[in-house]
Amino acid sequence: MALSRGLRCCQRAFAWLPVLIIALVVLWSYYAYVCELCLVTLSNPVEKVAYLTIFHILFVLFVWTYWKSIFTLPVQPGKKYHMSYADKERYESEERPEVQRQILAEMARKLPVYTRTGNGGIRFCDRCQLIKPDRCHHCSVCAVCVLKMDHHCPWVNNCIGFSNYKFFLLFLAYSLLYCLYIAATVFKYFIKYWTGELTNGRSKFHVLFLLFVAIMFFVSLMFLFGYHCWLVSRNRSTLEAFSAPVFQNGPDKNGFNLGFVKNLQQVFGEEKKLWLLPIASSQGDGHFFPMRALCEARNPLLANEAQWEDDGIDEEPHDSGEASSLAIERET
Repeated sequence: MALSRGLRCCQRAFAWLPVLIIALVVLWSYYAYVCELCLVTLSNPVEKVAYLTIFHILFVLFVWTYWKSIFTLPVQPGKKYHMSYADKERYESEERPEVQRQILAEMARKLPVYTRTGNGGIRFCDRCQLIKPDRCHHCSVCAVCVLKMDHHCPWVNNCIGFSNYKFFLLFLAYSLLYCLYIAATVFKYFIKYWTGELTNGRSKFHVLFLLFVAIMFFVSLMFLFGYHCWLVSRNRSTLEAFSAPVFQNGPDKNGFNLGFVKNLQQVFGEEKKLWLLPIASSQGDGHFFPMRALCEARNPLLANEAQWEDDGIDEEPHDSGEASSLAIERET
């Protein structure tokens, strides 16, 4: 018991290592740019003021969005999606898969849930004991179900989902601008140090290394940011890009695609003045999302239930005691 508790504590501590690395790199970049470049290398006072002003604006936005991405907790499904004590007793005491499925169907009847598992079953998390809202998934690292889960990011030591996806996108955007600005303004002095026009040894090391680090991070972030921009334009999460959500009529990778403008508004909100600030403005509460063809699934989960059950019976193995015959999604 004590050993496992100690291992969990070590695991939590090591999970902050990537965040610590990023923090140290950012602190060093601040010192190298402000002290070694602007205060030591630059001689023109107007250029110093201009460089420092723009740099600090980008630096504040970058740190602000990074902070919000790290410390905005992922939102979990509301109480109405959890099993009541009575339903939990019935579900756990029942050994017949078809009856367990019926219990879940009765629970889902009152919920605005439209997506299913790959074989047509109700999306149920046996760890959190709840019916998953659309686009909700269980994060094995956070050990909770997360609304509109995108992925678990080790660089922020947090699960990216409905509550902080906007902050994460802004973090990527301002990281790109931060690196691009540093590379663009440092390049001229990089050339001067490289050619020997400037000779300050200590500043030379910081300026040369600053350019290489900025370019390296810019290139890697550019691909990641571009990918997430594509996801936003299609209204998909990273998980949905790899595995299309399943609706009553089957899988549909464009099931939540409402068009570019509405897709953008779903993440950033309708108030454009808040789009570039890490302030919560996403539409909805994360439990329900408009669908491209909502009229095709007016009766969520339960429409054509008999047809789904027939399909499930045809696909079930002879050993009805197998967990897979429940047609319930269990994620790790």
